[in-house]
Amino acid sequence: MAFFNWDDRYSVGVKNIDSQHQTLFAIVNELHTAMLQGKAKNIAEPLLIKLIQYTQEHFSAEEKLLASVQYPQLPGHHLLHTGLTQQVEDFLVRFQSGERALNINLLNFLQDWLTKHILSEDKKYGPWLNQHGIL
Repeated sequence: MAFFNWDDRYSVGVKNIDSQHQTLFAIVNELHTAMLQGKAKNIAEPLLIKLIQYTQEHFSAEEKLLASVQYPQLPGHHLLHTGLTQQVEDFLVRFQSGERALNINLLNFLQDWLTKHILSEDKKYGPWLNQHGIL
């Protein structure tokens, strides 16, 4: 069973963004599966790096899309993205410095942050994008 299940309530109404969000869910689930199998300490670092890289790619794509339609709340949205990226990078640094027991904390943090961010922040831009012809 997945740690973090995608369902329609997370959809922002833009297929490309929804697909990217589903990939983020999958990476979190990959880390969870590794923990359940006792493999987290062996693959946590590459998964954290993968998560950071994909998150940066997603945020960049999302922000470019929002800029293309002059989304008025983009500056604040960008700050939220910067904060999440920094927090995940901090988890990676702590892991690399020997703090190996942070995985469940990271999973809970990611699940909480992504859920709140998608449901409260990303849902706001969906209608704006749809009104500008982006589905």
